[in-house]
Amino acid sequence: MIFEILHILKEELNHFLNPIGSVKPIELENVAILDSADNADRETDLVNKVAMTLINIQEESTLKNFPNHKIEAGELKYKNPKVYLNLHILFSANRTTYKDSLQLLSRIIAFFQGKRVFTQADTMAFKSDPSEDIDVSDFRFIVELHTPSFEELNYIWGTLGGRQLPSAMYKVCVLELERDLIKGGGGLIQEVQGDLAHIKN
Repeated sequence: MIFEILHILKEELNHFLNPIGSVKPIELENVAILDSADNADRETDLVNKVAMTLINIQEESTLKNFPNHKIEAGELKYKNPKVYLNLHILFSANRTTYKDSLQLLSRIIAFFQGKRVFTQADTMAFKSDPSEDIDVSDFRFIVELHTPSFEELNYIWGTLGGRQLPSAMYKVCVLELERDLIKGGGGLIQEVQGDLAHIKN
């Protein structure tokens, strides 16, 4: 589901930035390839583009201990608690000029200012590649602007290779993940019987 959510965001942004053209300015790619000699052949993918990079996955601890069970065909089924994740995404503008990078970054911020909540009911699942198997049957997540400190930002770019680009970071919360694995179950209590004769009024 992580890839599917990022793919949805990428395609939604591309449609917003260039609704009628074939050029897609947002690429789901690791921005670190720009400074990696091992990936020189992939650098062309980010020429004049904005790299959309997943840089952190964080568990939403406030929801981790919720019980997880459901009733199917009159039987109670138990599963392990669902995993709820927050994703930190970095948008790095690698446009040909600094001015173009800042302008495109401003448009990305404007897009998320206008739309924070994404559900299957109000989000078009655009598919740039029909071979990609994108399951978008049921989802809901919120996108928020996240502002790291100068120390955190310095660490992030140092980890990614050192060359800092105009960028904005967003937090996608809450992504729900669950494996279809039953851990236990049993029948439902249909009625309660007992001897009530000994109870006095």
